[in-house]
Amino acid sequence: MLTKVYGSAVFGVDAQVITIEVNVGRGIGYHLVGLPDNAIKESNYRIAAALIHNGYKIPGKKITINLAPADLRKEGSAYDLPLALGILLASGQISTDTVKEYLVMGELSLDGSLQPIKGALPIAICAREAGFKYFILPWENAEEAAIVTGLKVYGVKNIREVIDHFDKDQPLEEKKVDIEEVYYEQQRHAEHDFSDVKGQESIKRCMEIAAAGGHNIILIGPPGAGKTMLAKRLPSILPPMALDEALETTKIHSVVGRLKNTGLMTQRPFRSPHHTISDVALVGGGSYPQPGEISLAHNGVLFLDELPEFKRSVLEVMRQPLEDREVTISRARFTVTYPSSFMLVASMNPSPNGYFNDKDAPWSSSGTEMQRYLGKISGPLLDRIDIHIEVTPVPFEQLAETRRGEASADIRQRVIAARSLQTLRFRHIPNLHYNAQMNTRQIFTYCMLESASLKLLKSAMEKLNLSARAYDRILKVARTIADLDGSEKIRNDHVSEAIQYRSLDREGWLG
Repeated sequence: MLTKVYGSAVFGVDAQVITIEVNVGRGIGYHLVGLPDNAIKESNYRIAAALIHNGYKIPGKKITINLAPADLRKEGSAYDLPLALGILLASGQISTDTVKEYLVMGELSLDGSLQPIKGALPIAICAREAGFKYFILPWENAEEAAIVTGLKVYGVKNIREVIDHFDKDQPLEEKKVDIEEVYYEQQRHAEHDFSDVKGQESIKRCMEIAAAGGHNIILIGPPGAGKTMLAKRLPSILPPMALDEALETTKIHSVVGRLKNTGLMTQRPFRSPHHTISDVALVGGGSYPQPGEISLAHNGVLFLDELPEFKRSVLEVMRQPLEDREVTISRARFTVTYPSSFMLVASMNPSPNGYFNDKDAPWSSSGTEMQRYLGKISGPLLDRIDIHIEVTPVPFEQLAETRRGEASADIRQRVIAARSLQTLRFRHIPNLHYNAQMNTRQIFTYCMLESASLKLLKSAMEKLNLSARAYDRILKVARTIADLDGSEKIRNDHVSEAIQYRSLDREGWLG
């Protein structure tokens, strides 16, 4: 007897329907075809034990299973449940006429209980688009999949519930999520707040500018100056994620299995990988590509602490994603593209010992040591960082103050107002939402300078020996500063403030 059950495979951040064809006929044997990986090939052992523990069995006949389309490689243990269901239907142990309306996924334990799967959200989106009415999956993933409207999601804990649903018409409990309620409820909570930061007013200003224009920023200062503390608070002043941004971000985290009993991600991600990370772990890849840290930081912040300690090869692979805001990974059989539109926040000490040019430091480094240290970061990568700022230690008097600083919520309101101006300005340009995304042509259109400002910028370019890319960065930052002031024109003071945020280019920092 031949039967068909439907599952799904995830490629990149999207999913595709997989038809699981099961035929039980004369003879003996178990044949699984359709490019399964080892985890799928081992499924017969898990399925056999799970069925026995629930009063069923794998029939002693010839079982042929095909995962169609057969030319796409399938991976993972999430096919256990649809395979088991197909075997029961094809062998006549249970019967139903409605299985074609269901998409089924789940990993089986030996006792028949279900383990969570990866990629539940993109699979649910695929099921809805393919016209399925129902989606059965492990209970732990139900809230994640229930984000998708127009699809009834059933979370189950054991294969027995699935069997009884089809064979004995016992209804499953539908998982429902009010996506708007979840979205607005979670927006109210922020773990870190700028009101906790003592002093550092100039750095807060830089962070506000970076958030308002989506600019990359590097913080340079000695140990204990507050670089990491400031970076962790940047997401709290970024505009709230739109619903489509939240869905896109949740899809990426779903693919790598980072969502456990959680639904929609509404807080902007903050990723802080250790400096020992490999280039594959950072940008994504592997024999069967998975998203890397830069994609997990999509629509949020990627924080690289102690930037010179990262391997140069790791930093260099970020150059293309920083420009294109996506990363493409190619393999012999297929190519996947992951989004990677993130704000890069980096920090570093000014010298190997951290105290270059500090007369009160316990020890010092020479200019040669400083050059060698900064030389670990390539000029092209440094040029892709819009704002360079020096962070100095906070004096004791400011640390001892009991008065709290300006709250993140107040700063965020100014950032939202500036972003609103940018959204209005770029409303007719697809995929352009804030100043940092402007290309050269758009900079020429929206960042026109008066003659006095041009003269000031020319002088700074020659003195600091800045590159053409740095020129574009200064204009973008000046445009953002003008937006924060509510000014349509870029004034002289906007340009001069933007120039000072490039003063930590290599030549400028070394004087």
